[in-house]
Amino acid sequence: MKNVALVLSSGGARGLAHIGAIEELERQGYSIRSIAGCSMGALVGGMYAAGRLAEFKEWMQTIDRRKMLSLIDLSLSINHLVKGDRVIDALKEIVPDVNIEDLPIEYQAVATDWQNGREVVFAKGSLYEAIRASISLPLFFSPVRREGMILVDGGVLNPLPLKQGSKMAGNMLVTVNVSGSYLGSDPKVRQLLEARRKRSRSLPMNILASLIPEGLDVNYFSMTQRMCSLMIQQNAALSIQLYKPDVVVDIPMNRFGSFDYDRVDKISSFGRAKMRRALQMM
Repeated sequence: MKNVALVLSSGGARGLAHIGAIEELERQGYSIRSIAGCSMGALVGGMYAAGRLAEFKEWMQTIDRRKMLSLIDLSLSINHLVKGDRVIDALKEIVPDVNIEDLPIEYQAVATDWQNGREVVFAKGSLYEAIRASISLPLFFSPVRREGMILVDGGVLNPLPLKQGSKMAGNMLVTVNVSGSYLGSDPKVRQLLEARRKRSRSLPMNILASLIPEGLDVNYFSMTQRMCSLMIQQNAALSIQLYKPDVVVDIPMNRFGSFDYDRVDKISSFGRAKMRRALQMM
């Protein structure tokens, strides 16, 4: 049996592919000894490290657009849209909080200190404090204030924390990157993906679409989103080049939407298939 140090990337709802990737690793007899995660990777990795990934997946299968709306606690703050407390409280009902040092496997979550521009690695203390800091998407979730720091999403600096994973338990370094390069230089492929995305567009994206005039493809939001996507892709690619993991599962960024949280079965199945293919190529 090979012991795995697993690294899971940021990526919003695309990170639900991490669930299927983990399931496939276990199905093939690999033993995950440690997990380093960022943002959604920190959340999925934390659920697995706590031994409750199956319960988390079952809960995600109950998520529809109505439930998504009920979990959004809007804020009147000028620096974020959503407080983020309801989501964490709902998760605690199915997976109780625990200290990271008491987890059965080694776990680390990466956040970003907004003031100093530095990585902050959680390797002890409350699991949910670590997850909450790591998922604090700037302008969307309220940042986490801790020990004089203002903590936001780890993906701002390090969307694929291979630096941490390379130092953790496991003789085989495996990573799942759900922020891979865009699919489709072929216009037909792009059109197909765009059609799928429109049919399954999540509640936040539907709200946004209603505010943008039809046919206006280039706007402040789309330009900002594309700019951030390019930076995340390049940072992840550089991390892979630097730390050279044994197995890379690369999922194109435009394969699923960042807010497709109501598609856990589809996205996790895709992650399982991609992991299976990557292991076959070893």
